[in-house]
Amino acid sequence: MDETDRKIIEVLCDDARTSLRKISEKIGVSLGAVSNRVKKLEKNGIIKGYTVLLDADKIGWELTVVIGMRIQKGRLIEIQEKIAKDNRVYAVYDVTGDFDSMIVAKASNRKDLDDLSKNVLSIEGVERSVTHLVLNTVKELPNSLPDYLN
Repeated sequence: MDETDRKIIEVLCDDARTSLRKISEKIGVSLGAVSNRVKKLEKNGIIKGYTVLLDADKIGWELTVVIGMRIQKGRLIEIQEKIAKDNRVYAVYDVTGDFDSMIVAKASNRKDLDDLSKNVLSIEGVERSVTHLVLNTVKELPNSLPDYLN
């Protein structure tokens, strides 16, 4: 990846619906070059897809939780895959430290969070979980250009 690729990605991260022509104009590269580079970025898996970003609060997913989990030895992947199937779960990570896995999830309300805790996070093989309720989101970059690309 070079500087031109980074500029293309930056424009697409700001608005994935930006036309190739508009990208060409914004970064000062020919339309053909932008088209070829975008195809190459897609082919190489750097651009994995295009999506709509929703405001979770406005569509009823008001609670965000970060959950640390200790999982029974030898069952990490199995348990993570089960948890990942729940539509409220946004991310599942293997981590170092006191926990084996960290989960980021959304819930519509306290009752929904209670259901998530009792039915998803309490499956057999989960030895311990600690749920942290997010009070305020200071920064969240769902589709921004990560600093390491700059």
